[in-house]
Amino acid sequence: MSDTDPPAEAAPVVPPAPAEAASDCPSCLKPPELCVCDGVTPLDNRIALLVLQHPQEQDKTLGTARLLSLHLTNAVMKVGLSWPSLAKALGRPADPRSWAVLYLGSADAAQLAPGREVVALTAKGELCPDQDKALAGIEGVIVLDGTWSQAKALWWRNPWVLKCKRVILGPTRPSRYGRVRTEPRADSLSTIEAAGLLLSRLEKRPEIEVELDATFQRMLDAFKAARAKLPKPAGPKRRYVPRGRQRRKA
Repeated sequence: MSDTDPPAEAAPVVPPAPAEAASDCPSCLKPPELCVCDGVTPLDNRIALLVLQHPQEQDKTLGTARLLSLHLTNAVMKVGLSWPSLAKALGRPADPRSWAVLYLGSADAAQLAPGREVVALTAKGELCPDQDKALAGIEGVIVLDGTWSQAKALWWRNPWVLKCKRVILGPTRPSRYGRVRTEPRADSLSTIEAAGLLLSRLEKRPEIEVELDATFQRMLDAFKAARAKLPKPAGPKRRYVPRGRQRRKA
């Protein structure tokens, strides 16, 4: 990564990535039929957001990290495997002890703290005894974007995240992905859903989650509408077998 990152007051950083096709949206990199940028309402989030995306994350059709970064005014998105520090990844000075990193790992919020949607863990992955105190004073959150194994790789390739407070989520509903994309766990959410839930609870501003979820739903509706227009593949022809010639089951 370059050492000449923009200052803190710069606009949200979205890594330059050429669109796969000339017709793709230059902002979200999605094809026109899936672009919902015109309905995105900028949200001024007090708690900063840093999205670290694994470079092999290829789900540009249903991925939400770039759309999330475009939605929040206080957000930075970086693509890569590792950075020497939080400050290098963020592009400005920052104390990791004042930041939280969202990483589920093998932890289960429903078992550790039933009923809590945001759960703080210790460095050993155990439940913090005083949840309110552990979640107070957070200046920014880090979200790891990629598949389950890619998020794990980002976690281990950046040891400085261990200096941050670790949080996990206990969502009260499943991801809006539904059957569109299978999630590895029942408590797994899309990047935009996870960030919306986390920021809205920490800032006590439910409108953040509402706006981000609405944008995500518009993207899913656009995807379903585009998929419905595709010609259905012809299935295998079934051979007609007269009743008298049907073979008996062994």
